[in-house]
Amino acid sequence: MIPREQLMETARKVYRRYGFVPIDTPALEYLEVLTGKGSEETDRQMYHFTDNGGRAVGMRFDLTVPLARFAAQHIHELGTPFKRYHIGPVWRGETPQAGRFREFVQCDFDTIGTTGVVSDIETALVIHELLHELGIQQFRLRINNRQLLTGLLESLGLREQSTVVLRGLDKLEKVGVPMVQKELLAAGLAESQIEQILRFASIRGTPDSILSELSQQLHGNELAESGIERLDTIQKALIAARVSDQHFAIDVSIARGLDYYTGVVFETTLTELPEIGSVCSGGRYDNLADIFTKQHLPGIGASLGLDRLLAALEKLGRIPSKPSPAEVFIPLFDGDRVSDYIELASIVRKAGIRCEVYPEAKKLGVQLKYADQRGFQVALIAGSRELDAGVVQIKDLRSKTATEVQYRNSQEALLNGIQLMLSMNRGDLLA
Repeated sequence: MIPREQLMETARKVYRRYGFVPIDTPALEYLEVLTGKGSEETDRQMYHFTDNGGRAVGMRFDLTVPLARFAAQHIHELGTPFKRYHIGPVWRGETPQAGRFREFVQCDFDTIGTTGVVSDIETALVIHELLHELGIQQFRLRINNRQLLTGLLESLGLREQSTVVLRGLDKLEKVGVPMVQKELLAAGLAESQIEQILRFASIRGTPDSILSELSQQLHGNELAESGIERLDTIQKALIAARVSDQHFAIDVSIARGLDYYTGVVFETTLTELPEIGSVCSGGRYDNLADIFTKQHLPGIGASLGLDRLLAALEKLGRIPSKPSPAEVFIPLFDGDRVSDYIELASIVRKAGIRCEVYPEAKKLGVQLKYADQRGFQVALIAGSRELDAGVVQIKDLRSKTATEVQYRNSQEALLNGIQLMLSMNRGDLLA
C-alpha cells in the first residue's frame, strides 16, 4: 500500500501542476449510462444487477463515462474548459492475468469543453512528466489520430465498418497480422481493402517521415488531412518542450479499443516490459457527452493504470522491498527518559521529516531489528549519558556509518546531518 499511495500522491502532484482539480463520481451508475459507451467487450464485462428499488444499475468500468455524465449535469456551474482528475477503483469482469484485474485503480485526468490542440499537447506532456516523476526512464508514448483511419475508411467506402476495423487493429500487436486479416475477411471486407488498411497501419519511421507518407496516402481526404496537421502540431510542441524523441513516437497502428474516441489517441508502454501492455492511455472523445446533454462538450484525457504499473514495476524489481512511511527511527534506550525521546522526535517532525519512536525500552538489537524490517534509513541513538549532554548519534542504517552531533542548543547540525544521510539513500524508485 505504501508504493500505491506514493504513486497516487505523485499523480495528484503532477495533475495539479497543470491545473486539474479533483472530483469523485459514484461507483454505481444507472445501467443505461454505462452500456453502449465503451465497446462490446466492456458491455460484456460490466458488473450489473437490479437493486432493491428495482433499478438496473452497473459498476463503472472506467472513469471517463461517469465524467461525461457528471459534466453534462454540472457544466453550467463548472464552466469550460473544465479540467479534472479522478483517482478511484473501476471493475471489469475479465480473466485475471499479468497486469489485468477485475478490480483496479485508474488515475485519470481530463479536459472538457474544448477542441483546442493545446489540450491534446498538454495530455501528452502530463503523461510524459508523470512517468518521469515516478522515476521511470525507459518508456515510449505512442500517438495516433483516429481521424486518419476514419479518413482512410471513407476513401475505401468502409465508414460503416469502422468499429470492426478499429477492433481488429487494436488486436494487431497481440494476435498478429494473419489473425486480423482473418477477422476482417469474416466481417465482409475485400482482400484489397484489408491490404490497404494493413499497409496504412504498418507505416514506420521518424515522425516527419511518417507524416510525409501519410500525406501522400491520404491526400485529398479533408478529415485525414486535418488529423495529420494536428499530429504535426503535437509532435513539434513536444520537441519544443524538450521531450526526447526516445520517449514518444507517431504510431498509426494505435487504435484504442473503446468506441468513444474520435481524435488523437495515446498509449504508453514500458520498453523494459512491453508485454505488460499500455500503462497510461487515453485520447480525444468529442461526442461522448452528447448523449447526456444538448450542449456540445468535447473532451480529452488519459488514465494511468495504477495496478498494472505496480505489477510491472514489481516484476522489474523496482519496488522497494522494505518501504516505511517514516524515514528516521529513534530507539528507546531508557524507559525513564521518554520525554527526552519525544522531544527529539518533535524536533525532527517539525522540520518535515517523518519519524517514529520505538514504544518500549527493549534491547538495542531488538529495536534495530525492527528498524531493519521496516526499512528505516536513519536512526538517532542516545542513552542517558548522551541525553544529559544534549548529544545524539546519527546512524546510517544501510552503510552502518555514524556521526555524533549536539542538538539541544542548536538543532541545525542534527537536521543537516539527517538530511544528508537521507539524500544519500534516496536512489530507490518511490523512496
